[in-house]
Parts: sequence; C-alpha cells; structure tokens
Amino acid sequence: MTEEIVATKRLKREILVRLVKAFMSDNFEENVRLIPYDMRPKGSEVPFRCCIYKERAILRSRAIAGLGFAMEEDDERTLLSDFAHKALEREKPEEHPLTVLQNACKGCPSSKIFVTELCQSCVAKPCLTACKFGAIDHVSGRSVIHQEKCKKCGMCMNACPYHAIVKTIVPCEEACPVGAIAKGEDGFAHIDHEKCISCGKCVTACPFGATHAKSQIIDVLRRIKEGKKVIAMFAPALIGHLPCSAEQIKAAFKKIGFFDVYEVAQGADVTAKTEAKDFEERLKEGASFMTTSCCAAYNELVKKHLPEMKPYVSDAKTPLYYTAEIVKKEHPDAVTVFISPCFAKRREVLDNPNINYVLNFEELGAIFIAMGIEVDTCEEKEFAYKSSKEAREFAVSGGVARSVLAAWRGEPDAVKPVVINGLNKESLRNLKVYAKTGKCPLGNLVEVMCCEGGCIGGNAGLNTVKAALKKVGEYASKAHSLENE
Repeated sequence: MTEEIVATKRLKREILVRLVKAFMSDNFEENVRLIPYDMRPKGSEVPFRCCIYKERAILRSRAIAGLGFAMEEDDERTLLSDFAHKALEREKPEEHPLTVLQNACKGCPSSKIFVTELCQSCVAKPCLTACKFGAIDHVSGRSVIHQEKCKKCGMCMNACPYHAIVKTIVPCEEACPVGAIAKGEDGFAHIDHEKCISCGKCVTACPFGATHAKSQIIDVLRRIKEGKKVIAMFAPALIGHLPCSAEQIKAAFKKIGFFDVYEVAQGADVTAKTEAKDFEERLKEGASFMTTSCCAAYNELVKKHLPEMKPYVSDAKTPLYYTAEIVKKEHPDAVTVFISPCFAKRREVLDNPNINYVLNFEELGAIFIAMGIEVDTCEEKEFAYKSSKEAREFAVSGGVARSVLAAWRGEPDAVKPVVINGLNKESLRNLKVYAKTGKCPLGNLVEVMCCEGGCIGGNAGLNTVKAALKKVGEYASKAHSLENE
C-alpha cells in the first residue's frame, strides 16, 4: 500500500471519527458543519492541496460521503449541516455504494503507451515487428507510436530490449476489472453504476482518495440511539483485523450499544454444506464444473457482465444470507447490521430484506476510536453457536473450497479445487473462457474471490493480509472440523 493511499485512509478515518463524535454531541448538525474548519483552522499548514480553501472543500466532500450521500448530486450550495439533518431523517441507505469526489479527482492524463528518450534505434527494430496494428514508425532515428492506431496491447513494450517503451496508467481505471470508471467530458472520473460491481478496487487504487464509499455509520448509530434491537453480524475476517479475541469483539459491540452479536461463520457452515450438496448433484447431472457463490462482487460480475456463467454458479446463498435468516428467525423485530471487510456487500444487502445496514471495518474502527473503546481490554463474552474451522477460514483465499471439501461426503478424488485469488482483467478473461466453453481445464470446483488473499484482503481492512491471515488461522485452529460432523 503506497504512502498516498495510507494518507487518504487516515483522512477518511479522521472524518468518520469526527462524525461519530458529532453524533454523540449535543449539536450534531453544527458540529458536522465545523468539521472542515476544525481540521484545517485558519493559519494551519496545508499538507495536500494548493490552499486551505481547496482542502476544506475536499474535507466537506468526504464528510458528505461519510454521511452517506453521493457527491454527484451535490450542488455545492447545500450546507454540510443540512446534509447532517437529512442523514438523521433517512429511512434507508442510497442505492449505489460508491461515489466520486470530483474536487479531489486530479483528472489524471489518459492512459497511453509511448516511446521514451531511452530508445536506442535498434537495427532490428523489434518494436515495429511486434506491433500488429501498424501503430509504430521509425522517425528521425527513433521509434514513434501513433496513438490513434495504438491498441495498448503492450507487445512493443515486451519486445523492446532497452525497456524504452512505457505505459502510463490512470490508477482507478487500471484497477477496475470491468471498465466501470472512466473520465467524463469534464475530465474527471465518473462511475457507470450499470457496469459497477462495487468491488471497491478503484477506491483502493486512487492516490487522491477521490473514489469514496458512502457510509451508513450515522444510520446505524441513530437506530441504536432510538433504542432499536440492533444486532451485529460480523465477517470472520474481522478477527484478523483487530488485536483481540472474537469474544472480546462481542463485548466491544455491546459497549457500542448493540443488542446482540452473531458470527457470520455460523452462516458459512450452512453455505459449505449447501454448496457441497449442490456440487454433488451437479456432478451427477454431468456438469463439468461449478463456481462458488459467496463473494458479492463476483455475483454482481456474473449478473452484469458474465451471464453465461450463471448456470455454473452454485445455488447456495452467501454466509451473510444464512446468518441474517437465523437472526431474523430468532429476533423478528431486529435491525440487522453486517460488519464487512469490503464495499461489495452493500450492493448485496439491497436485495435482502433481512439485512438493514452494512458497516465496514474502517467505520467500525472509527466508532471504537470515537467512543474510546479499547477492544483488547474488553471482558470476553461467549457465543451461543460454535462455528467450524472451515467456516472461520472462509475469510482467506482457498478457504471456501476447503470448506466444501470438508463437507463433501462423496469420493474424495472427485473434487478438484481451483482458486481464483482476486478479480482482475486476466482472471476475468479466464472466467469468460470457462463460461463460453463450459469447461475449466484446471479443475471442477472454482472458488472465486474478488480480493487478493480473500476477505481478509478486503478494501476496508485495518491490517496487512499477512498479519490477518495468521490471526484468522490461529482462530480457526481452535474450532472443530466439518469433516467430523
């Protein structure tokens, strides 16, 4: 993670902490209005932008997104306090999880491949031979790329022995696997929500923090303050991102004001068993392969960009789906909140009446900071349900496939797992081939996770993937295995 990304994450966290503190104060709307001025008071240092007024404008935009609103609809005349007031009146979150802060967007130069001054005018001119589109000429002793002909295939870059040909990128566009973000006529980034799968890769990639999630933090805190029976359901990945035990996490949620807490690993046990049964039935019917179905971004990908893959996706629901079903059965009047490592789940819950809100790990961390809750000092509170080792490992890449294997009751050699560790342009091409041909040459049980490392590598993480992997592994090792059920 670059220093720029770390800096923008800190800014977002500070905004969220201030929003929570404002909510806890006697004058929420006024204290929200003052956030940009409190963060950049008169005469203070301007660390990022050209002047203090530009910095305040961008901080205002971050606060608006933190309140849960899209910046695309901001007319710049509405007071920040008015947005705070509207946040208190909102009955349900806005549809699309992501927004672009255009005043934070730098309008990066368009991506292109070009020849640098390192060109040595080779005798063989391998770059000319490599280009299949006639986009390269040799002019005045140097190779030149005609941009109107260039397809950005990169073959000339690979051919150049001096690495004299380079490619410039637009980070958000390069990161998006489905081409859902691009510069508009105004020169700034815009998200095409018809294409967007809410994976959040653009959020992580932008070094200016211009792409931003719309938070539901005020919605959740308001429901708690109103005395509603608010129940948290946290993803197993959370264990890897906080310096405490799962039982201490439950106690920390109680301090915030949640009525009860459930591990989504409970639902993961149901998913594992359901997918194993589904896989068995498909093999009997002669299916060549099946993909898992627990990643929300992957499910959106299939829905919007890869409908031909739908027949090969497991009919099993996500762990969150089954957990919410359990919670609503036990507490029909509950307001349910999923604690997520990523942004994609906000898209999933819009279609599920059993789930009301989503908080990500960054937002949860901001609440702990604002309320002064030290999670590693909380007294442990036990869970009624004891999840399996495999359910807890859903959080790591390969964990879903291992859970299906553990729940599998057929011939062990019949299952040949394939793990797609992160959605990107290359893995998307492979998935398209599998769907088109109806075959996966590498195996027959394809686990697809949008984030590298699995859910522990989600874009709202608080820890490194390596450290989170170790913690989740230790937690999983303490549980029983599905193989023994």
